[in-house]
Amino acid sequence: MPIALRIGGYRFYFYSYDCVEPRHMHVDRGGMSAKFWLDPIALAENHGYSRKELRGIERIMVENLETLRNEWDAFCSGNVHSS
Repeated sequence: MPIALRIGGYRFYFYSYDCVEPRHMHVDRGGMSAKFWLDPIALAENHGYSRKELRGIERIMVENLETLRNEWDAFCSGNVHSS
């Protein structure tokens, strides 16, 4: 499970088998998790985060979008495909 970023108590990651899907990140903190598409940034799933927290996560993603995309591409380009 590649971890793309750790910031503000959040862990941004994806699974190796995710490479068959469009670029996205899972975001965990505590017992909460969410999935966000990267192109464009959009919430796909939410398990426990408040709307305020989701907006904060989106801001972090916008500020670190190049890093998140690069981590996905670096891993997935050699594993199945990258979208």
